[in-house]
Amino acid sequence: MIMAVPMAVFLYRRRATLVVPRGFGAWLLFLVWALLGVAVLWADAPGAVTGGGFSRVLVFGWRMTWYLSCTIALLYVGNLREDELPSDRIGRLLGYMFVVTTAGGLLGSFFPQLQLTSLMEIILPQGLATNDFLHDAIHPKTATMETITGVVQARPMAPFAYANTWGAAYAFFLPYFGITWIVRGNKWRRLAAGPILLVSLWPVVYSLDRGLWVALGLMAAFVMLKMILWRGGRAIAWTLVVLAVGGVVFAVSPLPGLIEKRLDNPHSNNRRYLLTEQTIRSTLTGSPVVGFGTTRNVQGNLVTLGGGSRPDCKACGAPPLGTQGHLWLLIFANGLVGAAAFLFFFAIRFVRHWRDRSAYGMAGCCALLSFGLFALIYDLVEVPLYTVMIAVALMWRAQRDTLKARVRR
Repeated sequence: MIMAVPMAVFLYRRRATLVVPRGFGAWLLFLVWALLGVAVLWADAPGAVTGGGFSRVLVFGWRMTWYLSCTIALLYVGNLREDELPSDRIGRLLGYMFVVTTAGGLLGSFFPQLQLTSLMEIILPQGLATNDFLHDAIHPKTATMETITGVVQARPMAPFAYANTWGAAYAFFLPYFGITWIVRGNKWRRLAAGPILLVSLWPVVYSLDRGLWVALGLMAAFVMLKMILWRGGRAIAWTLVVLAVGGVVFAVSPLPGLIEKRLDNPHSNNRRYLLTEQTIRSTLTGSPVVGFGTTRNVQGNLVTLGGGSRPDCKACGAPPLGTQGHLWLLIFANGLVGAAAFLFFFAIRFVRHWRDRSAYGMAGCCALLSFGLFALIYDLVEVPLYTVMIAVALMWRAQRDTLKARVRR
């Protein structure tokens, strides 16, 4: 958020020559529609707890600031020339973030109880510092302890606020690690890439993150299909080799057993379904056009109005309406129009780039595929959306530079 300020100043100074990607009008519509949500922050939503305090403004402002920061990052990266800010430099930064994510995952796996009191917690008034939403953002932890498979197990989250954010970050940074550490890396980065990838699999496997597992499979399938279409028989041979090696590694790893346990303990499936159903019903009956601005606490526990969390049973309650998936947040907070504008922008970007043969075009499409999957199950504001916007900017800039080069010829 802080770095958005100097980037915005830079864009303002270049306002006469600014360009925007195709479909940017849909993104602007989304931003305007999201801002309209301030008018309905205190509207009562069907099935939600009535009333509300000033914390709604803080949560709304937090998300809007992130949306604006992501917009500025998109335009900043997209409008800088290659000689001013090389794509490979940005790619290396994203690749280094994969290393940081891996380190955080290992830290959370082996030291799951480690927590810190941040400076922000000390500065903020006690009432704000203990707010559940803000506390998650400003209180650093390495892992969250859950009993998904029937026993207490750590799910790594460092250096992010949630375990699911860690999973999303791993998937988004991975393609750029592959480009800048393996494909285009220097000697020492290539030597280090293999061990880093290998140790990163530990938190991936033991995170019990089904969404991450599926996303990695989806990205691998996309890359293999693209390589087969581009290079024919040779790519097919390499694909078969990779699948054979991957199959052996998978078979001897603990992943099959963990997957079986995870499937035998669906954990949150029913609650997610009930929450999604209540979120959509509340939006359609209460405010289908503009939504409710931000999330709302559920009356009861999705099953009975008298239910809810207790000091001895936090899991007895229900997550707020508009959580457990960014798509449901969009629908509940911004209405059907805002959600449609948001999705349309990213759909346009994927359609325009899925045929690209550039490295950053392929990496960006992988990020967008994962983003589409995660939107159903993860909350994606903050680092995930910011990273995807940088990925979109890199694709857009590479395609634009390619077209310019063709015109010069």
